[in-house]
Amino acid sequence: MDPETFRRDLTAWLDANADELTPPYQGAGSMDAHMAHYSNVKGALFDAGFGRYGWPESVGGLGGSPLLRAIVGEEINFRGLADPNAWTMIEVLAPTVIEFAPPELSARLVPPFLRGEEMWCQGFSEPDAGSDLASLSCRASKTDGGWVVSGQKIWTSFIQYSQRCVLLTRTGEPDSAHRGITALLVDVDSPGITYSPIETMHGRLDFAEVYYDEVFVPEERLLGEEDGGWQVAMDILPYERSTTFWHRGALLHRRFCDLITQVSDAGDFSDSSAQAVGQVLLSILAFRSRSRDTQYRLAEGQQLGVETSIDKILITSAEQKLFETARDLLPGVIEFDEGRDAEMWRTDYLYSKAASIYGGTAEIQRNIVARRLLDLGPES
Repeated sequence: MDPETFRRDLTAWLDANADELTPPYQGAGSMDAHMAHYSNVKGALFDAGFGRYGWPESVGGLGGSPLLRAIVGEEINFRGLADPNAWTMIEVLAPTVIEFAPPELSARLVPPFLRGEEMWCQGFSEPDAGSDLASLSCRASKTDGGWVVSGQKIWTSFIQYSQRCVLLTRTGEPDSAHRGITALLVDVDSPGITYSPIETMHGRLDFAEVYYDEVFVPEERLLGEEDGGWQVAMDILPYERSTTFWHRGALLHRRFCDLITQVSDAGDFSDSSAQAVGQVLLSILAFRSRSRDTQYRLAEGQQLGVETSIDKILITSAEQKLFETARDLLPGVIEFDEGRDAEMWRTDYLYSKAASIYGGTAEIQRNIVARRLLDLGPES
């Protein structure tokens, strides 16, 4: 199906099913409410067929270009129909599992993820290994029929709602860096896994610190090759910084439109306000233009790599500029007001502070661009 026809059919279906798909909660909503509604929207899209396009038939999809998945995420996020952070997890993890897992395993496990019956999470960062994944120390030791995993992860999103975790472990020598890393697909309910939720400053339990104490993982859950987990990680990261950012860009566009409406309704659209809004629009359009190019390169089968760091830099700038401007042009709303709109602005403003950290810190992304794209060499 061509993208134009697909978008037309999708938007018509979304309009016709607005009552079922509109979030039932007011304001920012609780995590439980967001996750329940996410599952509802995913299931409805899958049953209608739209949630199956862009995925291979081997995992229950209907085939077609990855652009079709990008269109679904864009429309869902622009309309505010599901939690954008939950929505992106499937785009981060499913393509890599399909690529690296045994075909029979992905055929069995991926369809429930597509239908919204399951959530998956990503176990990469550690207390002493954040942006520097090559220094991770969570260890997997070979045993009869699989591996035994022990160690600690942090900043794991949605583990309290997840059934599976794509986990990076150390299988080589401690100083083997990226050459001794292995990726495993772990069942979250496995004995020995415990976690402690981490409350963010916008009042949500989005993250958790996770402990693995002699957790057995069957050998069939190997992703890629033993000691080949670095390749799996490098496959995931471009997805994290490509289609998922395209979806988030749709959310920023929607919130930009909300800002214009509220500033106009307040009758305070001065020259300085117009200039500030114009700067925000330029930032959003710069990101969207870059991200659109990334979607088409992905759809053409091109290998995404370190150049997606540019996407990350641009979306960070756009997100933080948007919500800082909202704080300036809606004085007191974020700090003091009550009600649905104020709660949404407050949540988005506080969450935007993490934009320069999640998905790779701003400093790391600029270093990648400088050294690996512009060939500027190491710092002096």
